[in-house]
Amino acid sequence: MISLYFHTIRYLKFKQIYYRLWYILYKPKVYDFSLLNLRFKKGKINLPIKKKENLFHNGTFSFLNKSYSLSKVNWEGHTNTISKLWRYNQHYFDFLHTNYSLRNQFSQNQLLVNWVKENKNFRGVGWEPYPSSLRIVNWIKWHLLGNELPKLCLQSLALQTRMLNKRVEWNLLGNHLFSNAKALIFAGIFFLDKDSEIWLKKGLKIISEQLDEQILKDGGNFELSPMYHAIFLEDILDLINISKLYNNIIQKENIENWKNTAKKMLKWLETMIHPDGEISFFNDAAIGNAANFKDLKSYANELGIKHNDNKFDKITHLIESGYVRYTSNSAVVFFDVGQIGPNYLPGHAHADSLSFEISLFSERLIVNGGTSDYSNSNVRNYERSTEAHNTVTVNGKNSSEVWKSFRVARRAVPFDFKIEEYKNTLNISCAHDGYKRLKGRPIHKRNLKLSDNSIIINDTVIGSIENAYSSFHFHPKVQIFKIQNNLYKIIMSNNKRVILKILKGDPIIKKSYHSPEFGKRLETNCLRVVLDINNGSSVQISWYN
Repeated sequence: MISLYFHTIRYLKFKQIYYRLWYILYKPKVYDFSLLNLRFKKGKINLPIKKKENLFHNGTFSFLNKSYSLSKVNWEGHTNTISKLWRYNQHYFDFLHTNYSLRNQFSQNQLLVNWVKENKNFRGVGWEPYPSSLRIVNWIKWHLLGNELPKLCLQSLALQTRMLNKRVEWNLLGNHLFSNAKALIFAGIFFLDKDSEIWLKKGLKIISEQLDEQILKDGGNFELSPMYHAIFLEDILDLINISKLYNNIIQKENIENWKNTAKKMLKWLETMIHPDGEISFFNDAAIGNAANFKDLKSYANELGIKHNDNKFDKITHLIESGYVRYTSNSAVVFFDVGQIGPNYLPGHAHADSLSFEISLFSERLIVNGGTSDYSNSNVRNYERSTEAHNTVTVNGKNSSEVWKSFRVARRAVPFDFKIEEYKNTLNISCAHDGYKRLKGRPIHKRNLKLSDNSIIINDTVIGSIENAYSSFHFHPKVQIFKIQNNLYKIIMSNNKRVILKILKGDPIIKKSYHSPEFGKRLETNCLRVVLDINNGSSVQISWYN
């Protein structure tokens, strides 16, 4: 345990450690309950992205595929059945921006007032900086779209922002800090007061610094999660949207920088989605928790940011992010050859080094495990593990030391990345050192040999080991049948046939599960191929157009 703490803490920035201690000792208070003036609007706001319907006419909230009645769970309280992430979603107020028109006693305004009356003590999940940030933005959007916030809620909105201003998440940084800054800008531009000018200036400064820090040269968000990339992109588009409503408040060079960043991020996201239009499952990733590419592209277009659909070359290498996309007539393959994330912020990282995903004939064939839960649980531990991904597990250990819900101690570093193109095939190879901490200091090396009608996955482990196996997790809609020793028939949901052959290694089919959304785990099959200690393993997947 001492080793885990040491190898986790040593990567943190001094600022993170300092503010973790400071926020333990410092308990901010807000004494100013005054109502602020509103700034005069000069433009027109575009309709933001619609959120998934999650509040129903009987007062039932539905988040993460779990539903509870407000009358039973209220806004706070701790039970064994309600996760903190569910409570976070409840306090976001995303339900203000759905297609659903609330009826009867559960009108939007009544819920807004109810929140204010039931959350007066500055304590609990609802007052934590991250849900506060999202709620502040959602309330302001709601008002700007022509829905008058009650006076009590406008007063509370100023109060929430005053508290947020004192609890900016310097202890976490990353997407939390960016969301804090976005909320400060929204409130700073929405209100007109000396306080709001301070919020606006502070938010803009953080955004300016964090865009350079968090967006890589290839357009990827540095946490290397397609899901959080999409969330971050929507944040930038929202900032551009509100800047249009209040002309000349935010400098043009800032807005142009945001637009250029959004263009790069759209291109990156399009590279990392499967033919079905949804994200690939690397690091923390779940469908439905962020806007999809289609909606983000449409929103950007309405804001004057034109995106031309990519015509992918055979190989697209996102160099700084460490992802490779292979595209052919029938197949799309994603290969993770990068770091697990920023050294000081690996909370959304999985032990998935050198994992891959594949779609055939526009449908998913092999997928990583996905993410269904953030609580400190066996489910979370498994979903972050190497075993839950399409890569090699050595001696039953994870390639990076993921632990607790969001911590990582020693982590894998990739090296020896190569792309070699021949007449009819393409070889992509890479290695990582994540297992060097083990006895025998093993190194995992993987090679993908790609052609128009097949992919061969070759795995070797250099160094002394007890055992190693490669996992291949099939999409829940895929059926797999054993034909004979080392030969399998795969039937996809569109009835396309695929042949899988074990060229080296000892195979076994095991039951597994795939988590495409939070709160959803679907049973599926996993092919586990035990590596020959001397010769490794080799698996060939073949198909016909």
